[in-house]
Amino acid sequence: MNKVTFPPLNEQMDVIKRGVFEIIPEEELVQKLERATKTGKPLNIKLGCDPSRPDLHIGHSVVLRKLAQFQLLGHQAILIVGDFTGMIGDPSGRNATRPALSLEETRKNGESYFEQASKILDKEKTKIVYNSEWLGKMSFEDVIKLSSKYTVARMLERDDFTKRFKTGEPISLHELLYPLAQAMDSVVIESDVELGGTDQKFNLLVGRDIQREFAMEPQVILTMPLIAGTDGIEKMSKSLNNYIGITESPKEIFGKTLSIPDTLIYNYFELATDVSKENLAEIKKQLESPDINPRNLKRRLGKTLVSMYHSKKAAEEAEAEFDKIFIKKEIPEDIPVVEINNGELEINILDLIYRVNFASSRSEAKRLVLQGGVSIDGEKIEDVSAIIRLGGERVLKVGKRKFIKIKS
Repeated sequence: MNKVTFPPLNEQMDVIKRGVFEIIPEEELVQKLERATKTGKPLNIKLGCDPSRPDLHIGHSVVLRKLAQFQLLGHQAILIVGDFTGMIGDPSGRNATRPALSLEETRKNGESYFEQASKILDKEKTKIVYNSEWLGKMSFEDVIKLSSKYTVARMLERDDFTKRFKTGEPISLHELLYPLAQAMDSVVIESDVELGGTDQKFNLLVGRDIQREFAMEPQVILTMPLIAGTDGIEKMSKSLNNYIGITESPKEIFGKTLSIPDTLIYNYFELATDVSKENLAEIKKQLESPDINPRNLKRRLGKTLVSMYHSKKAAEEAEAEFDKIFIKKEIPEDIPVVEINNGELEINILDLIYRVNFASSRSEAKRLVLQGGVSIDGEKIEDVSAIIRLGGERVLKVGKRKFIKIKS
């Protein structure tokens, strides 16, 4: 292997420490970086991905971007697809046992994860491995020997296990094996540094302990904050519909960014973008100034995110489209068209919303109407029993960004 020349230690640490919640222990990381500089051998930087949730959003991007930063510094990024551990289900933050996935499902999700992650990582320089390659080959004897290296008492120190144990919620034995399986990943790939969210701290620390049991130098733990969703309250999650997906359209990314609370602006800039330290300081100063409208910074953030995952041109177009819809109150161009050709002359508003797939049921359509989010040709519909006359072209708007042209 050719020797790698790394940036000076202080420059590496400046990059690595940006936005980080905790480094355990920092002095060991410094020692590893110093050794890498002397030997020219990159550190193995490990990130395990959970293939049960293949759709990536900017919450996932926080730790992926940290892996990419290590990669840019010259170290080896190793993405472990947990196709085997995905069949267990990571119990982190769970108050109930997660349904297991099949190996086929986890493999398929893992491939989708990597394709999306390649928007952030250098695909050619990222080592991707599936932990079924080694975990699937372990015998029952191997599992017993591994289990003997950790105690139940230590395992129950996990916050989620503690809470479930105290409240009488079931904890399946296979869930106790998850941190041990994740730790074996660190042993097999000889991890020097493992990355994860703050909710992963326990699992990552188990990796350190198990590496010691295998007479290995323990990995350093680096945890990243969990980014709040667009509601500013809960952790970003697709299930809570408070996410900004990295593969979403430019207008969706821009529009959703403008909907976040002002309190998240700095946090998103720091953790989800590449703006410089100097620009971060400037943004912080502007947010503290009563003369600066936070909306302008949100626009900058939205354009930055769109540029990262699409292009600068797409960012400009998304901003123009947003202004056209929400400031000038115009109907956007190129909205989808649906034709109703079965001779109907009129239709109930709930049936119409459901038919064009703007709601998954009539009850959801009813909720949208009652919330005041439905209009026909710019006129708000407030009556759930309203009858819409068909003929020619009519424009249905549901929510802030859903438009469709009805032809009959």
